Amino acid sequence: MAGELNLEALLRDMRPEMQESVFVFCTVEADKEMPTAVKPLLAFREQEGMTLVVRLEEAENLGLRYQFVSRLITLTVHSSLEAVGFLAAITTRLSEAGISVNAVSAFHHDHLFVPRHRADEALSLLQAMSSAVRSS
Repeated sequence: MAGELNLEALLRDMRPEMQESVFVFCTVEADKEMPTAVKPLLAFREQEGMTLVVRLEEAENLGLRYQFVSRLITLTVHSSLEAVGFLAAITTRLSEAGISVNAVSAFHHDHLFVPRHRADEALSLLQAMSSAVRSS
């Protein structure tokens, strides 16, 4: 099944769900290997080093330095990697509320890391945004 491209359908059907865990962003220097005990949800290699997104308790247990204590909201609509404007609409709405977001697009869904202390508010805003499109 191909991912959805239509912006109205994406917003209407996004059905945001908050994951249970708390996540943090860590980094491993470019010349170092990722610790073998780490089981990251996400790993991304940059010139300066590798970014790892792991559960907070895992980072603390392994003594990893971290930033951005966050919750993960998954937009459960199967979005196309070629969809135009979906994340722009989402991040604009969260920006208007002063909520930072680190978005990740995967094959099936888009995922939003939002500050833990604003996660419930972010989820409510996204649900209201989707409901407004369904009502129009």
